[in-house]
Amino acid sequence: MKIAFYGSSIVSAYWNGAATYYRGLLRALAQKGYDIIFYEPDVYDRQKNRDIDPPEWCGVVVYDGTVEALKTVTAEAARADIVVKASGVGFEDDLLLQEVLRNAPPRALKIFWDVDAPATLAELRGDPDHVLRKALGELDLVLTYGGGDPVVDAYRSLGAANCVPVYNALDPVTHHPVPHDARFSADLGFLGNRLPDREARVEHFFLEPAARLPHQTFLLGGSGWGDKSMSENVNFIGHVSTRDHNAFNVTPKAVLNISRASMAENGFSPATRVFEAAGAGACLITDYWEGIELFLKPEEEVLVARDGQDVADILAGLDRERAKAIGERALARVLSEHTYVHRAEAVDRLFRSHAGAAREAAE
Repeated sequence: MKIAFYGSSIVSAYWNGAATYYRGLLRALAQKGYDIIFYEPDVYDRQKNRDIDPPEWCGVVVYDGTVEALKTVTAEAARADIVVKASGVGFEDDLLLQEVLRNAPPRALKIFWDVDAPATLAELRGDPDHVLRKALGELDLVLTYGGGDPVVDAYRSLGAANCVPVYNALDPVTHHPVPHDARFSADLGFLGNRLPDREARVEHFFLEPAARLPHQTFLLGGSGWGDKSMSENVNFIGHVSTRDHNAFNVTPKAVLNISRASMAENGFSPATRVFEAAGAGACLITDYWEGIELFLKPEEEVLVARDGQDVADILAGLDRERAKAIGERALARVLSEHTYVHRAEAVDRLFRSHAGAAREAAE
């Protein structure tokens, strides 16, 4: 089956946290025989900051950030069996959805894939005339990056025919154990861009513990933190290319996951970082969010902190031997249950069952 997938970017992770999610899932779907073309706009300097070349398992069409170019690429949806519009594409998202649905053939399976369900749902609740809210009746399926029952129930209450979470996972081809790299030596590392929905939590869970533990070293990677006040034991290194993520994850004694506020409040929303860190065999400390035990077992495969004091206490009592054991158990767990091959098997079943229903409805 042919998939036309309209998303933010698959070749660039620059200000694009969904990149590894797209890559892992679409690679695994391609291995199951799907013929995929990914359409992405040339916006936000992503094309200037590519971290992979166009992959052999997925066609990539980069289009100008203009309405004319958008209409040209959405016309190609007419040749697809499955048409996917993702959230947060970054250029004229409402028009993109309208044009995708207008051009998709009646027999095609039409999907909205939400990579930030809490934010999207907040928009829909606040705007009865929102383009997506009006389009839910035309869509065969809503897939989400996470969210569990609260997101499923919310989408259905707004008119979605069906909503299914497809959680983040590990792509062991790209995220795996590597030797330690002295550039990333630290007691605790955190990697994440500076975002309004995360900044206060980074202060609470990372910068405050750093100030409390002056004799331990902290490593901060990501864009936007250059003018942020931080203690002298924090080493800020800026943007970290995806090619260095494995070394960044495995070299510090532990690494920290800090969910965006909306994701933490909603629960059941493991970030890609959770699986990337586990895939590298890192000892992961994560902020608490409901549902974590569905993915990793607290105290054995992951360490859980409810506030900054918990982070400081965990780090003060954590030795390298225990950290190594936690990382090894986390790696074994995600390899056995949480790879993108596992996710693609579930998505493939969804596609095939819903595609049959879509064809019957069109006849």
